[in-house]
Amino acid sequence: MNASFRQRLFDALEESIAEDGYPKTTIADVVRRARTSRRTFYEHFTSKDECFVALLAEANAEQIRRITAAVDPAAPWDVQARQAIEAWIASIESRPALMLSWIRDVPALANTARRLQRDSMDHFITMVQALTDSEGFRAAAPVSRQRIIMLLGGLRELTAITVEDGGRMSDISEEAVAAAIALVDPRH
Repeated sequence: MNASFRQRLFDALEESIAEDGYPKTTIADVVRRARTSRRTFYEHFTSKDECFVALLAEANAEQIRRITAAVDPAAPWDVQARQAIEAWIASIESRPALMLSWIRDVPALANTARRLQRDSMDHFITMVQALTDSEGFRAAAPVSRQRIIMLLGGLRELTAITVEDGGRMSDISEEAVAAAIALVDPRH
């Protein structure tokens, strides 16, 4: 598939989600915004859901790259935790409608997106495990897979509620950092 065409479809879908929400977005909306035809859309995706899942997979991969790049593995572990949370928040603030749709709309897709949900969680867990494998983090308590899942699940729900309520993600930064630090090392 032509990468620029794929990106045009993704951009059009994301614009429609921001304007109308995912449930109200139609393939007609996407092709109109992408300035292409339904036939061309169907040459690349079998459905709106398939396009959405592909868009989210790319968005999640980008979010993981941004978070990983923002963390200095030589910094003390609590500074690394802050860097990771602040990078998470910045990535959400750059695409709030898409991130809210990811959290709220994907569960309704059931089997269509179940693999995306599991793969994305696994990729985020792997990222956190890699980040917490630094010297600074080893000085704190070991971070279990279960604790990482609780942290990620809590961050996702806090994100959804904040965006739904019209708040800014940066307003919850300190609370999110404090919660992450407490989950990593309750003695801190």
